[in-house]
Amino acid sequence: MANKAIIAGSTGLIGSKLFHILLHEPFYDEVLILVRKKINLNHKKLTQLVVNFEQLDSYADAINGHALFCCLGTTNKKTPDKVVYRHIDHDYPLHLAQLALKNGVEQYHLVSSIGANAGSSFFYPKTKGETEADIQQLGLPALHIYRPSMLVGDRQEQRPMEKTLIAIYKVIDPLLSGSWKKYRSITDEAVAMAMYKQSTKNNAGTFIYESDQIKQLS
Repeated sequence: MANKAIIAGSTGLIGSKLFHILLHEPFYDEVLILVRKKINLNHKKLTQLVVNFEQLDSYADAINGHALFCCLGTTNKKTPDKVVYRHIDHDYPLHLAQLALKNGVEQYHLVSSIGANAGSSFFYPKTKGETEADIQQLGLPALHIYRPSMLVGDRQEQRPMEKTLIAIYKVIDPLLSGSWKKYRSITDEAVAMAMYKQSTKNNAGTFIYESDQIKQLS
């Protein structure tokens, strides 16, 4: 039976790693990426669908298959307006999950963040927590939520502060043990590989993976 994967956010740090893994691993026969503009890549497995995320219902018929991977997200630098920020980080993933449920997609994989908490008084963890909670309420057959800590990888855009943090984490990572291990930095490749591997299993229910668990799964 042919397996189809859908990726939203295939040009981001984790999404781009996941994208290439899915193209080269034999489990998936088709990889559909939802993009704002086409990328310059041809592959026998690859299908590109240019979408307006404000009109996702217009592309509902394409949202079908074995697994949908949501790697969408923005940053304060790109999106300083908190209303728009929440729209991207909460509304888009939720809408995709609703379409996945309606069309019988077997699995939904969501990239969230360490510290996600709907009850937080801080905007970022609160938004991530609310996104998790609202998607969980849909009753998807298999929901996998990944909460990576500080991400290490080659980003397209320059982030000087992040480079400084990565250097700091190289020093403090070995000091974080026990319940603090989940705060160690993690590579984009580790998250992407964990997502792929979990998608090849037929586990039903809701699963939340903290950063240290993601490393083990990868």
